[in-house]
Amino acid sequence: MANPFVHVELQSTDPKKARDFYGRLFDWKLEDAQVPGFGTYTMIGVGDGTGGGMMAAQPGTPSHWLAYVNVDDVASTTKKAKDLGAKVLVDSMAVADMGKFSIITDPTGATLGLWQTTRK
Repeated sequence: MANPFVHVELQSTDPKKARDFYGRLFDWKLEDAQVPGFGTYTMIGVGDGTGGGMMAAQPGTPSHWLAYVNVDDVASTTKKAKDLGAKVLVDSMAVADMGKFSIITDPTGATLGLWQTTRK
């Protein structure tokens, strides 16, 4: 598949409560990391399948899950999405030495993350 889903992220109004809930509900490996510019980020290891992460939601934003799709070039894919009618919520932004992401809302109102890895 050319552009698979590669990461699923929970942005929560109460990350500690969410971490406790999902840690007890599923057999996930949860590992906290400090990410510059984002604070505490909990990586979700699921074994086989697409993993993800948990972080604090932006003030005024309700808790929600967000899926990310792998792309070769996040800047050009974000521009293409905008040209096709998407709204860009977060433009291309680097995440330490891991990669770059953006967040768009498609013309129907659905939100999606785009991810370009820089780790090989």
